[in-house]
Amino acid sequence: MRVRELHRWDLTPREAMRVQERLRARLVTRPLRGAVRCVAGGDIACCNRTGRLFAAVVVLRLPELETLEEVRVARGVAYPYIPGLLSFREAPALLEAFARLRCAPDAVLVDGQGQAHPRGVGIAAHLGLLLDTPTVGCAKSRLCGEHDEPGPEAGDSAPLFLGGHCVGAVLRTRRGVRPLYVSPGHLCDIASSVRLVLDCGGGYRSPEPVRRAHALVTRMRIEAGARDHSPPVARRS
Repeated sequence: MRVRELHRWDLTPREAMRVQERLRARLVTRPLRGAVRCVAGGDIACCNRTGRLFAAVVVLRLPELETLEEVRVARGVAYPYIPGLLSFREAPALLEAFARLRCAPDAVLVDGQGQAHPRGVGIAAHLGLLLDTPTVGCAKSRLCGEHDEPGPEAGDSAPLFLGGHCVGAVLRTRRGVRPLYVSPGHLCDIASSVRLVLDCGGGYRSPEPVRRAHALVTRMRIEAGARDHSPPVARRS
């Protein structure tokens, strides 16, 4: 899969924020076009003790949720943990994994924020521009914005507002579980993002492509003997 080069990665935090502000103008928000048959899920695990990142991309066929391809990448951490700049820490490893894919997915789901971000460019939006592919952020926690509690049933949602604008949806994917924070990244809109996350549901809280990518990076950490017993760091994309 082709990866575009839009900027350098060796940037100071202030420079990285300026890149995000510049990239925000390049994001395209529109209904998802065409049939989506192959969806990739990406996730990252970080071992704080060893300073290693484990990235995985899993491609599934819809509606069967059949795994078509898996790619793993392990590399050292090259950027500090700074809330709001998660993509500068984690995206290079994910991009390496996407570059190794033999098949190009129709859309990408990422465990992180899309446009629900202080500067409008969370890791899902950032990856969407670099991959030139529709991307959706489906985060487990809120980075910014305000919302009401969605209803209790699977598929219930509430709008997520930031600065008076709706930037995403707080989506209940399964009864009795906490909702996900879903926001468009690039080449899709809120309604398309919600629909895609629900279409990729496998009966769990996270959509199946992301859940399988998460299981894979967790296994990678264990296989590498990199069990990290320090307190986990909340990922704020």
